[in-house]
Amino acid sequence: MGVATQIDRYLARLIFVPLLGTLVLAAMLLLLEKMLRLFDFVVSEGGPVNVVWRMMANLIPEYLGLGIPLGLMLGVLLAFRKLATSSELDSLRAAGLSYTRLLRIPYFYAIALMLVNVAIVGFVQPYSQYAYQELRFDLQSGALGASIKVGEFTNFGRRMTLRIERSENNGTDLYGVFVRADDRGGRTLAVTADRGTFLATDDPNAVVLRLTNGRLVHNQPGFPAPRVLSFQRHDLPIDLPAIEAFRGRGSPLDELTLPELAKVGKSAEADQARRDAARANFHFRMVEIMMILMLPLLAVALAVPPKRSTSGLGIFLAVVMVVTYHKVNQYGEQMGAQGRIDPVISLWVPFLLFGALILWMFWTLAYKPGGQPIGALERVFAALGKRLGKLFKRRHHRTLQAAE
Repeated sequence: MGVATQIDRYLARLIFVPLLGTLVLAAMLLLLEKMLRLFDFVVSEGGPVNVVWRMMANLIPEYLGLGIPLGLMLGVLLAFRKLATSSELDSLRAAGLSYTRLLRIPYFYAIALMLVNVAIVGFVQPYSQYAYQELRFDLQSGALGASIKVGEFTNFGRRMTLRIERSENNGTDLYGVFVRADDRGGRTLAVTADRGTFLATDDPNAVVLRLTNGRLVHNQPGFPAPRVLSFQRHDLPIDLPAIEAFRGRGSPLDELTLPELAKVGKSAEADQARRDAARANFHFRMVEIMMILMLPLLAVALAVPPKRSTSGLGIFLAVVMVVTYHKVNQYGEQMGAQGRIDPVISLWVPFLLFGALILWMFWTLAYKPGGQPIGALERVFAALGKRLGKLFKRRHHRTLQAAE
């Protein structure tokens, strides 16, 4: 086994751990933040709690699409930073390995993750986004078997109202049941019961509410007085309200795959606004995917601090640059979707400018003797840190004097 191969394997291990850790951490943080809102939404809609996990599963592709570029950049950056601060990078370069040669493993990761991101952003995420919106629609329409909200009056259509005081076994057993129903002929029915449970029927549009130990009050025109009936068990049929079908996929363009977006962007049948929005979304996804190939260069350029320095400015600046570029792309997509600027200009021009900046930074580090792409910023932040340190020391000293 050659020395270069051993170095490649060593570098691959150094990159893999922070890459995987960043990817998992970013996805978990985003999911946890979304999970709380999903639980609130599902509970407020009275739906089954297990639907939260299905909704979160459909969000994973979206969060992976966001986390892969960040994970790649931080994985490469932290690996090269470790090499630089431990002087291993100087040893590797003295052995004849240039920065360009050391980029072989980072680009293996970049190409592999770019292909994964193409599959996620271009094909998996549109379908998962549509499935997520369908689950939201089913919850709001009651198609998922939404439970009756305890202590509230729930309407089944326009002529039936139901209220329960308590439920157990995930809504299977109901206690303190009140039902009121009427029809167009003026007939009314009011029922109270100690217990109740819903039973399925052969008709998918109807269920049976089986009531136990209750009283029924029946009234209609022509009755001299309402009729009252006590019962041990009574089955009350309930017609379920009609549920409209969910819309087709593609109303938001985020639900279309890359080939579908390209087709809509060239379609003569679609109106101009939809064609502009489809082209803008297509180019937005493409520049986000292509930027992955520039991230190893950016990571290496920002990973190496000046000599005798352990400053973490490069990590902070890398995250700021990637997030800022993403926001610029979002703004460019909006401008292109509105037809104000051609998406090729609003999205690819920032990509070329950002790519040129990254190439300059890497060239400065790799090919300019003593070059440091963020050397000026390092000096400014170092001076600022010293001044802040002196300021805090003075305040602490004054506080001690005042205490004495």
